[in-house]
Order: sequence, then structure tokens, then C-alpha cells
Amino acid sequence: MKIVTLTTEQMAEVDRLMIEEYGILLIQMMENAGRNLAEQARRMMGDLTGRRVIILCGKGNNGGGGMVAARHLHNRGAEVSVKLAGDPAGLKEIPAHQWDILQVMALTQADDPDLTEADLIVDAIIGYGLSGNPRGEAAEWIRRANAAGRPILALDAPSGLDTTSGKAGEPCIRARATLTLALPKTGLVTPAAQEVVGELLLADISVPPGLYRRLGLAVGPLFADGPIVRVGENVSGG
Repeated sequence: MKIVTLTTEQMAEVDRLMIEEYGILLIQMMENAGRNLAEQARRMMGDLTGRRVIILCGKGNNGGGGMVAARHLHNRGAEVSVKLAGDPAGLKEIPAHQWDILQVMALTQADDPDLTEADLIVDAIIGYGLSGNPRGEAAEWIRRANAAGRPILALDAPSGLDTTSGKAGEPCIRARATLTLALPKTGLVTPAAQEVVGELLLADISVPPGLYRRLGLAVGPLFADGPIVRVGENVSGG
């Protein structure tokens, strides 16, 4: 089955319609994203018992998805720590809720983790809303992650990638695999993006097919066999 791509603007409209028209709340989508991210991490590492996972989170909704994944990975036996690229006081409401949960679970890390000790680094710093090059602490942790020489799993898009053009910013995460959400953004499937995206996979966040039809997109039952599918060559323009 061919997988349709979305522009960044179309993805923003999907998010809006999910919340405002269908009543599927952001916290529900975030839970779906994070649970599937944890499952993809398991697929990459195998048995999670004792495996070290460091999750780098930004202050937005992408970071919230990473925080959800941290909870699920911990519950499944991994040794998880979460580093926030920024001040927790700047978190949006729903990511702040996820952060509070992780604090109770003692999964947040105030000190800087040694990324070279990770079996897997999860990039949940910046999502599809990036404009321009990453800055500040986000840029610093992108550089550290790349320098660590450990496999990286990116959520939705490698942090630093323009999801419309496929141009890698400075800096940009170089992922072994990227788990994108709902439908792939157009920039993820460009030849220029391949070396930073790595293996491209798609995760279900429960978007109703009728919502896509409202945007003029014909999307079949992509997740009939499970909540994560490999994109590969099965992609077409929207």
C-alpha cells in the first residue's frame, strides 16, 4: 500500500482537526506517539532488561512524546534517564504534566548524562514545527548526541531537519531510525534527508480516515497489521 506524504502545514491542520473537530486530545495523541516510540526502541534493542536509554527532550509536544516513551520503557525493564534541553519552567501544559510524572518516577536527570554510555539515544528535542537552525540548549544536545557515536532513534523528525524542504539545519540529528507520526512529512522522504533520517518508520496516533478525506487525501488502513510500519519505497505525494 502506498503511503501518502503531508506538508508541514497539512500536519498542523491534522493536529488542529484532531483536537477541535474530533475531540481527540493532545494528551491522547502524545500517549499513542510515546508508546509506539517505546515499542520501536524495543525492536531496535531486543530485550530491554538492563539496557541504558537516554531520552533527550525539548520543551514542546515532541518532548512530551519522549517523556511518555520514557515511562513505558522503564516499565518494561530498561534503565531510562530523561534530560530536558531547557528550563522545566518553560514547558507547555501537557509536556509539563508528563514531566511531573517522570519526576515522581525518578526518571528525570538534572546533571548532564554521559551519552556514550547509552545503548540507545532517543531524540525528542524538536518536532515538525522547526523554523531555522536549532539554537541554545537544543543545538548543544544535538551536537552531543551526534558526537556520542551511539545509535539514535528520532521521534517524528530528526531534530534540526526542515520537514518541508528536507534540508538539514546546523546542527541536525543524524538518526539511525526515525519514527514519524500519522503520515510522513514531505521533507523526510527527500534524497537530501536520507542520511539524517536513517530508516523511516510510521506510527499510528489514531487519526480517523475521514479526517484525511477532508484534506483531500486518500489514506487506506495503513496500520491493519500493527501500529508501526516501515515506509521504505512505499511512498507517494499527497
